[in-house]
Amino acid sequence: MTEINVSMLTPPADPYPAPNAGYVVDAPVSFTRKVLRLTFERIGAQLGLAWIVLIMVLAVFAPLLANSHPLAMKSNGQWSSPLARALTPTDVTLLITFFAALILWRLKRIRRATRVWTFIGIVIVAAAVSYFTVKPPLVQVYDTYRNGLVSGEISKAIFVPIHYSPDDHQRDVEDARLKAPTLVHPMGTTADSADLASNMIYATRIAISIGFVATSVAIVMGVVMGGLMGYLGGWVDLIGMRLVEICESIPTLVLLLAFVSMFQNHPDQALYIMMVVIGALSSFSYAEFVRAEFLSLRDRDFVHAAQAGGLPLWSILFKHMLPNGMSPVIVNASFGVAGAILIETTLSFLGIGLQNESSWGSLLEQALGAGGNVFWWLAVYPGLAIFLTVLAYNLIGEALRDALDPRLNKMA
Repeated sequence: MTEINVSMLTPPADPYPAPNAGYVVDAPVSFTRKVLRLTFERIGAQLGLAWIVLIMVLAVFAPLLANSHPLAMKSNGQWSSPLARALTPTDVTLLITFFAALILWRLKRIRRATRVWTFIGIVIVAAAVSYFTVKPPLVQVYDTYRNGLVSGEISKAIFVPIHYSPDDHQRDVEDARLKAPTLVHPMGTTADSADLASNMIYATRIAISIGFVATSVAIVMGVVMGGLMGYLGGWVDLIGMRLVEICESIPTLVLLLAFVSMFQNHPDQALYIMMVVIGALSSFSYAEFVRAEFLSLRDRDFVHAAQAGGLPLWSILFKHMLPNGMSPVIVNASFGVAGAILIETTLSFLGIGLQNESSWGSLLEQALGAGGNVFWWLAVYPGLAIFLTVLAYNLIGEALRDALDPRLNKMA
C-alpha cells in the first residue's frame, strides 16, 4: 500500500497574490477629517477652540449663571421659579439650539447633510415658537427679592452662582457704583452700579452673534458675487471688479458710523444693522477670493462635462465648482469673525454702538473716569476677553490656512 504524503495534497501557493494580501487596510479618510486633524494638531488651535467653546457655553447658559431672579423660592408656603418666568425668547432659543446640536452631533448614523438641515429646521422653529409664546415681564423689579428676604416674606430662595442680572442697577443698595472686586461682586461693579461679571457673561452673546452672523452674510454675498464674476467673465467680471474696488476703498468704520447714527432712534435694531453692514462691507474680499478660484476652475473638465450635461447655472456654480474653491473662503472666514468682533467693540467703545445690551466695548469705555481716574477692573476683564477672543480666531485661522496649503501638507 502506497503511503500518501499529506503535504502533497496542500495546494501550491498562489504565485500572484492579491494586492495588500496579509495587510490590514485602513478605511479611507475624508478630506475634511484630514484638514481638521492637521488643524487641531497644533496647541494654539486647541487653545483657541477651547476658549471659543467656553464663551459659547457662557452665552447659552447666561441666565442660569447670572440672574437676579431666584431659580426657586418659597413664599407664603408655595414654591415658584421667577427665573423660568423671566426667560426671554432669546434664552429659550439658545438653550433649545444647544441641546439640539448636542443630540444631532451624537447621532453618527444619520447622514451629515440630514443632520445639518434638521438642525437648521429646529433653530427656525424654536425661534418662531419662542418669539410668539415666551412673554417675560415687561418691567423687571429686582430689589423685590432682596427686600422680600430681609422682611421674611420670602422664606427661602435658591439663586444661580452670580445673583445679579446685567441690568440690575441695585437701586436699593447704597453707593454700589464703581466698586472694586469683592466676594459679593467678583469682578467689581460698573459705572451704573451693575455687576461686571454678569455683564461680561451676557456680552459673550454679542461677540458671538456679531461675529458669526456678519461673517455668514459676508460669505453668502461674496460667494454669489465672486462666483458670477469668475464663471461668466467678460463684461460681468469687468463691471463687478470695478464695483468691488470702489466699495473696498470706502473706510468701513466711517460708513458704519454713518449708518448707526442714522438709526439712533431705533436702538433695538442697531445690532441687526451692524451685522448686515459689517457683513456687506466684508463680502468684497470674499468675492475676490471666489472669483480667482472660479477663473481657474471654469476651464476644468468636470465643469465642461456639467455644461454638456445641461445642468442649470446654480448647480454648476454651487454644487460642482464651489466645493473645489472654498478653501480660501473658509480660512478668511475665521479671520473675518475676529474682525467683526473688533469693529463692534470699537463702535461700542466710542459710545455709538449698542445702547441697551451688554458689550465688552461699552464696558471697556467705562474704565476711564472723570479726572483721569482709571478703574482697573473695567479695563482688565473686558480688554482681556476681547484680546483672547480675537487671538483664538486668529490661531485657528492660521492653523487652518497651513492645513489647507498643499505645499506644507501632502494629503494623499
